[in-house]
Amino acid sequence: MPARETWRVLYRHFWPHRGAVALGALFTLIGAASGLAQPLAAKSLVERLGTDESITGILLLLTGLVLLGTAIESVGAYVLERTAESVVLAARRTLIGRLLRLRLAEVERTQPGDLMSRVTSDTTLLRAVTTQSVVSAASGGLTFIATIVMMALMDPVLLGVTLGVIVLIGGATALVMPKIAQATQRAQEAVGTISTALERAFGAFRTLKASGAERREAAAVQEAAHEAWRHGVRSAKWQSVAWSSVGLAVQVSFLAVLGIGGARVASGAISIATLVAFLLFLFYLIDPVSRLVEAASQYQVGSAAVARIVQAERLETEEVDGPEEGEPVGQVRADAASAAASVVFEDVRFRYREDLPYVHHGVSFQVPGPGMTAFVGPSGAGKTTVFGLIERFYDASGGRVLVDGKDVQEWPLAELRATIGYVEQDAPVLAGTLRENLLFGAPGATDSEIDDVLVRARLDAVVARLPEGLDTVVGHRGSKLSGGERQRVAIARALLRKPRLLLLDEATSQLDAVNELALRDVVAEVARAVTVLVVAHRLSTVTLADRIVVMDAGGVRATGTHAELVAADPLYGELAATQFLATSAGVSAT
Repeated sequence: MPARETWRVLYRHFWPHRGAVALGALFTLIGAASGLAQPLAAKSLVERLGTDESITGILLLLTGLVLLGTAIESVGAYVLERTAESVVLAARRTLIGRLLRLRLAEVERTQPGDLMSRVTSDTTLLRAVTTQSVVSAASGGLTFIATIVMMALMDPVLLGVTLGVIVLIGGATALVMPKIAQATQRAQEAVGTISTALERAFGAFRTLKASGAERREAAAVQEAAHEAWRHGVRSAKWQSVAWSSVGLAVQVSFLAVLGIGGARVASGAISIATLVAFLLFLFYLIDPVSRLVEAASQYQVGSAAVARIVQAERLETEEVDGPEEGEPVGQVRADAASAAASVVFEDVRFRYREDLPYVHHGVSFQVPGPGMTAFVGPSGAGKTTVFGLIERFYDASGGRVLVDGKDVQEWPLAELRATIGYVEQDAPVLAGTLRENLLFGAPGATDSEIDDVLVRARLDAVVARLPEGLDTVVGHRGSKLSGGERQRVAIARALLRKPRLLLLDEATSQLDAVNELALRDVVAEVARAVTVLVVAHRLSTVTLADRIVVMDAGGVRATGTHAELVAADPLYGELAATQFLATSAGVSAT
């Protein structure tokens, strides 16, 4: 990113904590001021050594200055470290809130592991650049100027020698700063790759083991780790060059000052006490110069992290309107309008990106509520995409999608989704307890409502045999439940929302015959009061539907009842004759 934009972002993170940073900077400057007084006290000590005056007071003063400076700088360091953690916390809160509002298309284009690394790894790098580097630059700059002024008052000639060496070496050091930023950014990208690779492996852990792919996946993750190490080492190399230059500058300056200063003492231009004090100031100059180099290094590291954070912040998000910021969408209920919802597609066209072909080519159909409507057709016909457009996971490229006669683009997003219960094709179950999964879409549901939905979804027997009932932990992605049990949990979760529109995408594909029959009865019962849309590959589900929409090649081929379509549509007749087995092995189009 351009330096101006980087500073603007850093300023945004820094500004809310400016008071605490200023306090930490004040303590740091006070500690630095006590350090500046030490060479002057040493000069007085050297001058008194040649007289009969007591040096006890000077020694006590030096001791006091050292102790006071150390104590004050320690307090300042604590204030800055605490503030740095607050900066990271605020950045993580903002980024987490934004990432969880990303549009589905953005998430599908981005690796989840990389997004997670932006929240965990990249935000950590902000802690130094927004606090320590600011204070280091400010206090280091002021202390550097004050030290230079004191040295100028003692001997301008020796000051000129010192500055000449510092400028020469400092100019060379500035050349390595961009290399630090470049190496750090590549290291952070490699860390994101590690997260992505691990997320992929753990997301299909059984498949990984069944395929004997442990070594191959481990090698892929290790390669990403090695890449992060390689760029991290490169960044450390250039940072060490920058740090070494500080010591080199001071050592060369010391030798030059010692030689020229000794000649000036011999000529009587300055006293030995002045040379001692000047040399002490020269050593004291290490601290402010180090702080300036540290600030420059931290800025380079931080700018790399800022660039990645800004990239994440620029991803397109949804505006989820709700009664309170952060309240779950399922908390918004449409109780005032409890009638079944109607759905209309008017010449809808859709494609996922401008460079991809259309998935829908003028899809049109009407679904009055209540009742059950089944969507059938070969894989790739665009059935699941219908649900995505209703939920506004995607926006239509042309035409209109209407719910209750109102374009979904005009609905407040939270209100639209609060009217819908949605069971995805793979019926995801989240890590946590069974109760948390059921309440995920309806956190305000009562115990009696939960008990009722458990019976309707045929989950009551499952809960009865679990060791801790509803409070049993179901494992990562519901790994402790069978496929059929996960589908029933997803159906129960959707029913608990009391939707006016229920979307079921192959919701019974993993159920045995007994449970499928029971769930079909539940769905049929729900359809008496609710509009139910079903993507189905089983004839047993399709024949229950009040209407059937046959889709093929991104369009609506025919609509009607089972009997009407068997007689009128050859494709449907072929699907019905084979019990939809040709497509049940596939996956509905997305």
